[in-house]
Amino acid sequence: MIGMLDAIEKEVILGKALVQDIFKVSKVGTIAGCRVTDGLIRRQAKARLIRDAVVVWEGDISSLKRFKEDAAEVRLGFECGISLANFNDLKVGDEIEAFVIERTAATEL
Repeated sequence: MIGMLDAIEKEVILGKALVQDIFKVSKVGTIAGCRVTDGLIRRQAKARLIRDAVVVWEGDISSLKRFKEDAAEVRLGFECGISLANFNDLKVGDEIEAFVIERTAATEL
């Protein structure tokens, strides 16, 4: 009976990064030069862009780089370049929050 229940989804925030600079790159789009201010940013995570305490955009991270090298994740205190999928309206001072959705099996009725 329990196996028929839907899995429970829970959002887990991995970290936050502050946009310090904006780079416009032809053929790539806009890249946010960021410093990770809390936790870590992971390439495979979902992201949301927060501007003036309002969520402006939510979606996928299309690229994450340290200097010119691709990175799987960037930890607290380090700088990185983040490109957001299908979004180019970034501004200095924006905050990018990385999160994952964890699915757990329902354990009780």
